[in-house]
Amino acid sequence: MDISPKEAERLAVLYGYGVLDTDFEERYDRLTRIAAGILGTPISLISLVDEDRQWFKAAFGLDTRETPRDISFCAHAIHDTTVFIVPDARKDNRFSKNPLVTGDPRIRFYAGAPLIGRGGQAIGTLCVIDRKPRSEFTARQQQALRDLADTVVDMFEMRMAASKAQTLKRELKPLATQLAKLAK
Repeated sequence: MDISPKEAERLAVLYGYGVLDTDFEERYDRLTRIAAGILGTPISLISLVDEDRQWFKAAFGLDTRETPRDISFCAHAIHDTTVFIVPDARKDNRFSKNPLVTGDPRIRFYAGAPLIGRGGQAIGTLCVIDRKPRSEFTARQQQALRDLADTVVDMFEMRMAASKAQTLKRELKPLATQLAKLAK
């Protein structure tokens, strides 16, 4: 599997969001349900790709929480900014022997829109998966997936900003207390 020369930078952006290994949250689950519904797939995931695995912040139609990076479709998708499409994984040399294709969940079709974080780094994907091959995934469908992926990143950015604001508030509280005492 190809690793980007900017992998350390990509991982720093990923870790900076503080999302890895957090609980499922309804607001992210909702986006995977919307993606699956709009695009007519049984599976949709918000997948974050770290050094060794792809970890799912949200998973619709799949019960697992992570898979190894070396069998991850999403690890391929993060090398570009466009939607990565695999019409029939059984016919694609990169995936035909992949255990996610030969065994459960029996991936046939995959489309993943990279989650483009700060500095243009792709940290994961919003992807949709089908157990049937698809010969067509229209430009409109790709745009819908791209728009939802951008919404995921916007939510990560808001989460990070809220976390920073909370930290700043905690750090400033003693100072505010001291200033209040001085003002008396």
